[in-house]
Amino acid sequence: MNWVSFPGIGIGKIFLRDYAFEIFGLKIKWYSIILAFAIAISICCALFLANKMALKKEHLLDIIIVGLIFAIIGLRFYYVVFNWDYFSKNILEIFNFRAGGLAIYGGIIFSVLAAYVYCKIKKIYFWTVLDITGVCFLLGQGIGRWGNFVNIEAYGVKTSLPWGMTSNKIPYSIQPVHPTFFYESVWCLLGFVLLNFFIKFFIKYKKFDGQIFLMYISWYSFERFFVEGIRADSLWLVKDFLRVSQVLSFILFFASIFGILYFGFLQKKRRANSAKDI
Repeated sequence: MNWVSFPGIGIGKIFLRDYAFEIFGLKIKWYSIILAFAIAISICCALFLANKMALKKEHLLDIIIVGLIFAIIGLRFYYVVFNWDYFSKNILEIFNFRAGGLAIYGGIIFSVLAAYVYCKIKKIYFWTVLDITGVCFLLGQGIGRWGNFVNIEAYGVKTSLPWGMTSNKIPYSIQPVHPTFFYESVWCLLGFVLLNFFIKFFIKYKKFDGQIFLMYISWYSFERFFVEGIRADSLWLVKDFLRVSQVLSFILFFASIFGILYFGFLQKKRRANSAKDI
């Protein structure tokens, strides 16, 4: 059994088992349970927001099913592509999900693309779906990161900060390391609260459909850029030089900020022109 401790804040060894129970010899892992819980809570959140944003729940449920299927494919695809040196020599391991290896950006990209295609086919207004998705992604990511805690993964480099963690599973953990899974969880849950606050009290200031999703992208990518820089398990675009998720976060942050400003300007211009016509 593995253990984690936070010596700087007086928390001794917390013993962790990566599975909850067994069924016919199959170990049901805590990571899977936490991820399933995160998805379930996110779906409940999406259905609640559907009422506020005038989207039919049956349409949203269909989109969620399609999005989940492609999210799972994307989570694995992204990880495999940027670990191709290993997987090219171990092809069957591509399908071994139980061994770990999922990347959140892959899930986001694939699920959004799948939702877009589905909405086009079914003639559902895609941008409202995106706004709901952005809020619920933050909730799911914030909860789901605790699966990394149970697995003792997604940690960072060495740190002298008081909340640094140590573990028997971390090779160089004589000195504490950054609990980067915790940083991301807190940031995502804070973003979820702030976006809900915006929807509840400031929705009248929303300038265009899709704005809330762009706010989500800018919020998450800003954090991910910096946290990825101190992670010890990054996927590399150029080994020891460019981290994949850090590069993508940089691009997404500035693209989303540009989108918020640009589409906000266009909407303001349309309203001004409409006022002139009247």
